[in-house]
Amino acid sequence: MRGFFRGLSYMSSAGSSADAGQAAPRLGRYRWRICAMLLAATTINYIDRQVLGVLAPFLQEEFGWNEIEYGYIVTAFQAAYAIGLLCTGVIIDRLGTRIGYAIAIGVWSLAAMSHSLAASVGGFIAARFMLGLGEAGNFPAAIKTVAEWFPRRERALATGIFNSGSNIGAIVAPLMVPVVAVTWGWQAAFLFTGVLSAAWIVAWLLIYRTPEQHPALSSAELAHIRSDPPEPTVRVPWSRILRHRQAWAFVAAKFITDPIWWFFLFWLPKFLHAEYGLTLMGLGLPLIVIFVMADVGSIAGGWLSGRLIKRGWSVNRARKGAMLVCALCVVPIVFAARADNLWLAVALIGLATAGHQGWSANVFTLTSDMFPRRAVASVVGIGGFAGAVGGMMIATFTGLLLEATGSYVPLFLMAGSAYLLALMVVHALAPRLEPAQLDVPPAQTI
Repeated sequence: MRGFFRGLSYMSSAGSSADAGQAAPRLGRYRWRICAMLLAATTINYIDRQVLGVLAPFLQEEFGWNEIEYGYIVTAFQAAYAIGLLCTGVIIDRLGTRIGYAIAIGVWSLAAMSHSLAASVGGFIAARFMLGLGEAGNFPAAIKTVAEWFPRRERALATGIFNSGSNIGAIVAPLMVPVVAVTWGWQAAFLFTGVLSAAWIVAWLLIYRTPEQHPALSSAELAHIRSDPPEPTVRVPWSRILRHRQAWAFVAAKFITDPIWWFFLFWLPKFLHAEYGLTLMGLGLPLIVIFVMADVGSIAGGWLSGRLIKRGWSVNRARKGAMLVCALCVVPIVFAARADNLWLAVALIGLATAGHQGWSANVFTLTSDMFPRRAVASVVGIGGFAGAVGGMMIATFTGLLLEATGSYVPLFLMAGSAYLLALMVVHALAPRLEPAQLDVPPAQTI
């Protein structure tokens, strides 16, 4: 992994010259170490939340949950995640990413371990609610960190890299959870992430500072990070942010497409168990394949828009072109529920998860394309709230639908159409991805 980020930093710093006939000094790569920290945090985040998804088919049998009760457990997480996102963006903007991020991961780690004490539907609902509150801090903090540490032309790639942690976590969980659960019991699976989280918090507090305050950062790399035009630093209230169509474009994209990802996380193990009879140990390989494909999609989606910008495309055309490619990758999932072969279903679902993650890398980057750094965490928090509300709705709907019909067909039809719909809405609200003029009086921004 260290070599990977070293290569990335070398590629990003190559190709410029200080003056005619002389090569520019090497920029340095410390910003990619910060990106690696974000990748690690996001990986831990998704291991924590995915433990329940992997164990769900078997906990449901042990505790006698029906589909509706499982839907309520998932809804509790989504509700808390939505509430948390309303607060964490502002808190992180106020406290800064160093302290705000450490607090968030501390809360979600304790909540994840508390699942081991649950013995009823109510116990799992309480644990999931606290987990959602803590995990809500991850993406606002990570996106704000990217905005602090990367120039605009590198942000999509950096976002794609740390966002790939969601897939790494979803890969590690089916590798680790069945073995731990079979060997030491399901409670141990929820306790495992506590050590990882504690180690990350210590490393983060030791390593992280803002670029201007970081002693390990070279002057050349700092100049590269700050190569975009300077921005004001005064915090922006939500009331001003929500006056702009750009904010509503991000909110709409999250509301429409985030629920599909939540469905993938919490119901794919149940789908594979129900449709193909996979055991706890048998779930591992199909889930790993699906989320490895998602991991590739996350990095490729961020790379694609950055590559198009380097080829001379406008930011607007490059971002939306990459988003269209990702949206089209999700469409074939409409056939997954009818697939008569496990690996055909896995391939269709994996392509869709790759499309979602590539889409997500670009959607997150829209916030730093259209808003100044001082507003990014708040915008991400508002959009994340909308996505979590959508997740609440699909969790309850999925539980009711499956309890009544047992059919996944309508759910995959929804997934296949959501991204194209979202892209149309984003284009209607932000046709040119023009930056929001937060300091212009409201009458001039409508």
